[in-house]
Amino acid sequence: MGELLEKIKTKKAKIGVIGLGYVGLPLALEFVRSGYCVTGIDKSKERVESLNKGISYVIDVKSEDIAQFIEKGLLSVTNEVSSLSTLDAMSICVPTPLTKTKDPDMSYIINVGREVKNYMRKDQLFVLESTTYPGTTEELILPMLEEGDLEVGKDFYLAFSPERIDPGNKRYSVKNIPKVIGGVTQQCTELASCLYGHIIEAIIPVSSPKVAEMVKLLENTFRNVNIALVNEIAIMSERLGIDVWEVIDAARTKPFGFMSFYPGPGLGGHCIPIDPLYLSWVAKKNGFELRFIALADQINSSMPEFVVEKITDALNDAEKSVKGSNIHILGVAYKKDVDDLRESPALEIMNILRSKGAKITYTDPYIPEIHYQKLSIKSRPLSKEVLSKVDCSVIVTDHSNLDYNFIVSNSKLIVDTRNALKGINKKHIVRL
Repeated sequence: MGELLEKIKTKKAKIGVIGLGYVGLPLALEFVRSGYCVTGIDKSKERVESLNKGISYVIDVKSEDIAQFIEKGLLSVTNEVSSLSTLDAMSICVPTPLTKTKDPDMSYIINVGREVKNYMRKDQLFVLESTTYPGTTEELILPMLEEGDLEVGKDFYLAFSPERIDPGNKRYSVKNIPKVIGGVTQQCTELASCLYGHIIEAIIPVSSPKVAEMVKLLENTFRNVNIALVNEIAIMSERLGIDVWEVIDAARTKPFGFMSFYPGPGLGGHCIPIDPLYLSWVAKKNGFELRFIALADQINSSMPEFVVEKITDALNDAEKSVKGSNIHILGVAYKKDVDDLRESPALEIMNILRSKGAKITYTDPYIPEIHYQKLSIKSRPLSKEVLSKVDCSVIVTDHSNLDYNFIVSNSKLIVDTRNALKGINKKHIVRL
């Protein structure tokens, strides 16, 4: 351990990041900025080619940063897993999606574990960052790495540290989001904490990988359940003729005991809709049912239908039917100011409207085209001509670079699911 610790402290350690997506790529660049020599490994030839040309595909990473680090030799990018043997410490940032039956898909982690096992040597540190169920690091990864004669905590080191990246967030990045770290042994925690301590302002060591794995699931389950609660309050508020946005704004003035969550058209993205189901899955394996998670999933999954009902009612009030109406969706990414379409509620809203006979178009400066099930369309530039021809405009994702005053001035009818038009009181605006 002493030799590896010294390498990390003196920044002579060769760092690897496996998986160069929205988590791995910013992490790799933070290591480079801190003075480490970094190798990025990704199976995608397209990603590797793009990065070697100095072109970023991650919204929070600038192409000029990639280009200069590649040119200076501080960052190298490859899809050759054999380079693992030359590295001293590796962060594993591969996807962990759900299967069609909503069970954890461990295939990416298992494949990486096998590749690491084939090329590992003494005195290496491995840190899994991929969101997963409690027990993965010690029950799935550790046995694979110990199949040879190497012993954890002595010959190699293994820890779990959940990624906490919030794409599009201008205030919090890799550097200033506290890093939770749980090693298989105390030595593992110490090494991982030392490594990440060079690039992250606050390190939070915990007693085990299981605790660290549970931390991430608790964080996102907390958000999932509270969003479901406020979505249900929004539905009830409509029945009572109450503006739910006004209710939340007033409630948030309480200086204790309340945290603001906001209703919306449904959940999307890589974490909040998915992570609680990992927790639910492991609970069932242990003979326990997490009813809050099941109920929250049910409520949040029903929000696209509720939005369609709002659109239908708004069109009815304008003496139009959904069938045959031209409906324009404003923003289709899963959240504000990102270029990620994964699990976006906009997709479900568009499909439901289409199945009801509506003609669908959309504008999203971050998503140039959509190919989803039977839906295959391209984004249209926002213009007076586009808005004036549609019967209803629907704000699904409230991107900052959409001109909302222009939208209000040129639309016949607007359904706002994000309160993007707060403070604008016009008769043709219908709010969630």
